[in-house]
Amino acid sequence: MGRARFNCCPRRFRWFRGTWSPKNDVNLQPISKPESAADEADGIPFEERIQEPNILIVRSINPCLEDNGINHRTSKYEPMRRDYFAQLVVRRGQHFKLNITLSRPYDEQKDGISFIFVVEDEPKPSHGNGTMVAIPLLRKPDRHLRWNVVLHSSDGNVITVNVLTPPDTIVAKWKMDVDTRILNGGSYCYSWDTNIYILFNPWSKTDQVFMKSEEWREESVMNDVGIVYRGTYNRIKPVVWKYDQFEKDILDCSLYLVHVVGKVKSHYRSDPVKIARALAAAINSSDDEGAVQGNWDTNHSGGTAPTKWIGSKEILQKYYKTKKPVKYGQCWVFSGVLTTVCRALGIPARTITNYSSAHDTESSLTVDYYIDEKGSIIESSDSIWNFHVWNEVWMTRPDLGREYSGWQAIDATPQEMSEDIYRCGPSAVVAVKEGEVLRPYDTSFLFAEVNADKIFWRVNLINGRVQPIKLLRKDTYGIGKLILTKAPGLLEKEDITSNYKHFEKSPEERSTMLKALRQSESIFSRYYLNEDFNDIYFHMNLLDQAKIGEPFDVSLTMRNRSMTKNHPVSVILRVDAVTYQGKFVAAVKSEHFKVNVKPESTHEVKLTVTYEEYSRIKVDQSAFNISCLASIEETKFEYYAQDDFRVRKPDIKIVLRETAVETVPITADLWVENPLPVPLRKGEFTIEAPGLERKIKLKVKTVGPGEKAAGEFSFTPPTSGVFTVAAKFVSREMDDVDGHLEILVEPKKEQPNT
Repeated sequence: MGRARFNCCPRRFRWFRGTWSPKNDVNLQPISKPESAADEADGIPFEERIQEPNILIVRSINPCLEDNGINHRTSKYEPMRRDYFAQLVVRRGQHFKLNITLSRPYDEQKDGISFIFVVEDEPKPSHGNGTMVAIPLLRKPDRHLRWNVVLHSSDGNVITVNVLTPPDTIVAKWKMDVDTRILNGGSYCYSWDTNIYILFNPWSKTDQVFMKSEEWREESVMNDVGIVYRGTYNRIKPVVWKYDQFEKDILDCSLYLVHVVGKVKSHYRSDPVKIARALAAAINSSDDEGAVQGNWDTNHSGGTAPTKWIGSKEILQKYYKTKKPVKYGQCWVFSGVLTTVCRALGIPARTITNYSSAHDTESSLTVDYYIDEKGSIIESSDSIWNFHVWNEVWMTRPDLGREYSGWQAIDATPQEMSEDIYRCGPSAVVAVKEGEVLRPYDTSFLFAEVNADKIFWRVNLINGRVQPIKLLRKDTYGIGKLILTKAPGLLEKEDITSNYKHFEKSPEERSTMLKALRQSESIFSRYYLNEDFNDIYFHMNLLDQAKIGEPFDVSLTMRNRSMTKNHPVSVILRVDAVTYQGKFVAAVKSEHFKVNVKPESTHEVKLTVTYEEYSRIKVDQSAFNISCLASIEETKFEYYAQDDFRVRKPDIKIVLRETAVETVPITADLWVENPLPVPLRKGEFTIEAPGLERKIKLKVKTVGPGEKAAGEFSFTPPTSGVFTVAAKFVSREMDDVDGHLEILVEPKKEQPNT
């Protein structure tokens, strides 16, 4: 439907309409308020009240949802699928079709039709900033006009028009009016109630976000389920994340985050670089009322623990309803939500995990560790996260040059300020790899995350102040050990480490580091090691196959390569509970060894940590830091090494009882084994499946050691295709347990006529 008006559009361009006013010889009924062309007043149809002149009236506009949805790949958007008040979602840079029903056949010899498009939420739309566009109906496209509305066909009272938008159209919700006039007569204005959402277009070669790869385009724009990789580089934990970018309120919320929270105004909303940078700030709530509030404590009262989220939909729907930050998120939550918003807007986006990720607070391209005489790390502002999750978006970079186009890293986790706001990027991934740390935006910080050097200093604490004694060791390979994303079209990982850095130990890797340092203000004594000592070879071993509930071992192997000399060695092995950000929580266990390593022999010392010892400390995601400090007493040589470790948790198993068929209810079973030597209490499964409006929660009774927590649930797949069922399990004794199942839903078979 729409609203009809006579001569009531003062904001329009005058040359697009007649300036007709009622004359004495024109018998018109007074109109007190805008009315639809189909409305009636006093039993007289609206168009019958127009006696003379015979103005062309728009009765209705058909948005051609099926055709436009297929051509623009927007059929999945919830506004397009509504039974009532459906809205039109299209992509810029290609035409969309409208069928317009008129009061009489269109006569191009005497009828003039113009179309006025206005950005719906712009307070002062204008032609100058691109938020208001007025264009006449044309017989054929005019390449001199940025927008075109072309008559495709005419059939009686119905005309079909093709609306072609430019490739740099503002990405927003638009309104459309249709103005008609008659030669030497009056004019008429029809306001269409249907909104037109215009999105980025990765399929258009002229769009800044055009992506040539079909498989990556399908993955990074259309796929609504992904994998987020957590854990450690040697114990990877894949977790399903449901992006749900096509669901109710997600598109409106995404536009709200860009315009209201991100404060991207007028024509800047056509630029994906500006939008990506704004979203990196708008997703977190550190500077504004952004979507997600961060919380890295163990206390998550008043909200949802970050490990309990399964996807973005619930977060964004709640945020759009309340306009208040949703509690709580950590890096993978910020990243998952940002992927959803970018994909909803049509920007190709993917979620990235960097293992052993540096947080360089001083822009020194180093992470400095201070070790005391007990082998303990003295906390500093720098840190190394077991993993960190950010995003990549695909676009050209006109501001940098063609060579910097492609994947751009952005990060919504509030770590450091960029231009006085907590955000990061977009930074061209190729600039990170080549050490171009001065390129905008925040390339220096991202370079450090994947390629900083770890520096270990032996220090003393004197009156609470750190006094360096000597440089123990530098580790040039300990940062950015593995960088992963989900492979296109598969629930599998893809190693993209080589996108961010040259191979470790290669000449290119070191030369790139030196290049970056020359652009940095911090080149200091990091290249000076204590004198070499070659008799003893040290190697720290970590038996990393331990399941939660089992003990694990840490050992140090020492091989004396001298043929004649004994070497007394003092060794401290320790295990500390840490957050996944590398922040110290509590000491789990440490042990001091004094050994004498004989000539041409190998000696091993071992520290065993039992479940009882590590379970007494509540640690997020079961993360630990393993370290050793070995001292050669005669030479005062000291060896220090440390590594990340995570005990492995069980996976949830999900099994369907029968083949999945669209619109047919189906039941599934799920269970998880209790690997602990103690019972699991207050257990609960959380499940998301296709066709479910809300998550299912299943309470579980106490589960003894070696027993299974089990349940069943039902759902009805709405359509055929490939879907993912995801589940989480939490209890007092064990949380952050995940599982998923990819299912193929078959089409419903036609029933034969009887």
